[in-house]
Amino acid sequence: MNRDRVVGILLFTVSILIILVYAWILFFTQWAMLVIQITLMIAVAGVLGILAWIGYTLATTPPPKPIEEIEKELEQESKQSESKEE
Repeated sequence: MNRDRVVGILLFTVSILIILVYAWILFFTQWAMLVIQITLMIAVAGVLGILAWIGYTLATTPPPKPIEEIEKELEQESKQSESKEE
């Protein structure tokens, strides 16, 4: 059997089993509130962690050069290449 197919079947099976176990814990045990709290904490921490990473990246990345500077550099390079060809 193809390796990708095996991995796909395994992911499908494990996902369904986790859904069933999660639902059973949530609806049929006394641990429901704890499971909800843990789930929400993971979700909120994940979203806020991504936002923190975006903020850090924006804060530490240097700003790009203005277009005018880039145009001047390109003009200088083209003049230099023209003078070298002559």
